[in-house]
Amino acid sequence: MADQSPPQTRTPEKAVNDDVSESAPQEGLSRRRLLGTAGATGLVLGAAGGAVGYAARPAEATPLTSLGAEEVMFHGKHQPGILQGLQARGHLVAFDLAAGAGRKGAAALLRRWSQTARRLMAGEAMANDDTDVARDAGPSSLTITVGFGHSFFARTGLEKQRPVALDPLPPFSSDRLDKARSNGDLWVQIGADDALVAFHALRAIQKDAGGAAKVRWQMNGFNRSPGATAHPMTARNLMGQIDGTRNPKPTEPDFDRRIFVPSSGDPAWMANGSYAVVRRIRMLLDDWEQLTVKAQEQVIGRHKADGAPLTGGSETTAMDLEKTDAKGDLVVPLNAHARITRPDQNGGAAMLRRPWSFHDGIDTDGVPDAGLLFVCWQADPLRGFVPVQRKLDRGDALSRYIRHESSGLFAVPGGAAEGEYVGQGLLEG
Repeated sequence: MADQSPPQTRTPEKAVNDDVSESAPQEGLSRRRLLGTAGATGLVLGAAGGAVGYAARPAEATPLTSLGAEEVMFHGKHQPGILQGLQARGHLVAFDLAAGAGRKGAAALLRRWSQTARRLMAGEAMANDDTDVARDAGPSSLTITVGFGHSFFARTGLEKQRPVALDPLPPFSSDRLDKARSNGDLWVQIGADDALVAFHALRAIQKDAGGAAKVRWQMNGFNRSPGATAHPMTARNLMGQIDGTRNPKPTEPDFDRRIFVPSSGDPAWMANGSYAVVRRIRMLLDDWEQLTVKAQEQVIGRHKADGAPLTGGSETTAMDLEKTDAKGDLVVPLNAHARITRPDQNGGAAMLRRPWSFHDGIDTDGVPDAGLLFVCWQADPLRGFVPVQRKLDRGDALSRYIRHESSGLFAVPGGAAEGEYVGQGLLEG
């Protein structure tokens, strides 16, 4: 997924960076005077003062202006935040509509969110009462994606427009779900290549909600910063494993059919949209890290160093599921995660995984609260996420090292056309 080129982006020809020079030295205090007359105490104080100024801004280096200048278009066939490459910082937030907000209140809220998303994604300030948090940053590949939960339709009197594909997910034996951090009327995914830009958007979305909706839950995620590796490569998760090797790619002939609702889809307002399954999956890192690298590779079915299947080759080499070792045992164990999740082992089930890692501190017992904010996209979750998760539930070797702690399913309509807002076809149809 990280090797996909973000579609519908543009980079300004010139990015401005006005303040890159060091501050002028204090009048009357030359370098020669400092070194020649200051005693030991003076040198220590001078060093401390320099350290304070140095830490307050980046070290002397060429600014990565191209990173901040990348802009993703708000208007388009699909909503942003689905096809773009992984972003460095993300926020997932769910809202519940206020009592009495109804369809009219929801429409006004979606209109505000869409206007704000368009402005912020273009690197502009909010129309009113901007906090200036991201004033100097540029668009930074900001994306804002909006979806509807199962409960949204009853609250707005639109039950007849609720898609069958939005029926609640079935229970799984590995679930340890916190209802307070699951589902919601509305869901917003925010991603950017700069943490301040992402936070600015989160605050803007929350302020726009006003009295129409209140936050139900909110989660923070991160990925490797774009450009941090010498060449594009699939991301790693907090277990150190390359994660996302077999993600479907837009170049595949059946990609749109598997990931997006067709333009003639039912209901009509979901045309070119997709369904997002969101799961907070805690990784039991202390247990995982006690395994040897070889044991970890047996759990996954791939080499940790480069993601290549245990049967040989490179990361993209097809896995030989029938290959055996000198003892006659399968090289890739029957319960290996990579074997179980293969589309050809699940009736062709496919989903576009676009996750975030999370770390929410250390528990009182010293265990890290860390893992994966799993987000996957598909045209129909009953043909994407559900069959794969059911099979994982029956014997995935990885299951003893992870715990599903929250869950949500959201209908994400297609992109808004110029002059329209997200979800207009539903709320005004």
